[in-house]
Amino acid sequence: MAKCEVCGKFPRKGIKVSHSHRRSKRTWAPNIRRVKADLNGQTKRINVCTSCLRSGKVKRAE
Repeated sequence: MAKCEVCGKFPRKGIKVSHSHRRSKRTWAPNIRRVKADLNGQTKRINVCTSCLRSGKVKRAE
């Protein structure tokens, strides 16, 4: 899976625990989008999580 190139988020692994305490493996994946962004005056395609897009850390290219 992809990694956010701004904040560094990537899929994490862990254990899901049911109500009866049965345990199984699972992953938590960040919501990552491939977008065109303005970086230092150039337009590039980068992988960015949606929280970075919403917070304004990335300027989308037009």
